Amino acid sequence: MSRADRGTRAMHQALPPALRDAVDDFAEHLSRVCNRSAHTVRAYVTDLVSLLDHAVRMGCVDLAELDLSVLRSWLARQRTTGAARTSLARRAASARAFSAWAHRAGLLPADVGAALASPRAHRELPSVLRADQAAALVEAPSRQTPPIHHPPPGDQANTAHTDRARTDPEPSDPEPSDPARTHAAAGPTSGAAHEADAVPLRDRVLLELLYATGVRVSEACGLDVGDVDHGRRVIRVFGKGGRERSVPYGVPAQRALDDWLRRGRPAMVGARSGEALLLGARGGRLNPTTARQIVGAYAEAVGLPRTSPHGLRHSAATHLLEGGADLRAVQELLGHSSLASTQIYTHVSVERLRAAYRQAHPRA
Repeated sequence: MSRADRGTRAMHQALPPALRDAVDDFAEHLSRVCNRSAHTVRAYVTDLVSLLDHAVRMGCVDLAELDLSVLRSWLARQRTTGAARTSLARRAASARAFSAWAHRAGLLPADVGAALASPRAHRELPSVLRADQAAALVEAPSRQTPPIHHPPPGDQANTAHTDRARTDPEPSDPEPSDPARTHAAAGPTSGAAHEADAVPLRDRVLLELLYATGVRVSEACGLDVGDVDHGRRVIRVFGKGGRERSVPYGVPAQRALDDWLRRGRPAMVGARSGEALLLGARGGRLNPTTARQIVGAYAEAVGLPRTSPHGLRHSAATHLLEGGADLRAVQELLGHSSLASTQIYTHVSVERLRAAYRQAHPRA
């Protein structure tokens, strides 16, 4: 448990019982009714505990006493302590969500958060790799000595980073007509690589999938073998809020998948593997934290700027738009609920165009 989590827990325990119950009920509502990820629930609860702790300090002993002035005072205090605009926007959203829920639940006489304004978050243009840099990165496992990874204890995916819980059942007997399931269930075979040789194959398929599909790192680590449709070259992804989408991938990613399932995965599969597509060093599902370390280590090995899985996602989206892809199609591929989230990549493309213009035009 991090220091921040310990601080939140201590503040939660210090709240009056009625406020503690409201926090717990709101967290359950987010998880069970809204189907929010554990990571999102934790963020909302952290904000809410901070808000209610501030309210108690202002003399609110009952939830019904929470009003707009308390919410504004809490945000003002956050601003004076140096919170970024993005953090203030998120905390205001947390307060509004709680206020709306508490009003519906009869805990607040009015939805006091409905009138709460928040600063517009400043959206910086994401840094993206050039196409040749992205190609060098995804091909690095075939050319570089695998970086040393230090996975967290247990390689199971952290459910705080993924919206679909995996039970990791034991692999069932394979169907002869389904080569993907045959690869999934098979143990080490004569055609399998040694475990040390399997790591570059795993790293290659991770990098290929991140760049080819633009999926989030939690979505990539949450993939099961059965989520890959080899015939149509698409993967089934469960994103934020449990929303399902199908995302295509190309021939290089298919080759990496074939090599991993035929030679790499059988060498790393273990009792805890279940149906997980990507495996960690101990045979469990690959952890998103480890996946981030893998991407960063290979980027450093080939001399690229500091790069993360989200950087590959940014790069994939930008390259799609620069190649002529429709904005709505990119929105669907990325799993954005709002087109506004996708439109930032059009700004990236325009900035690149301006840079090329300034560099090449004699009257720039």
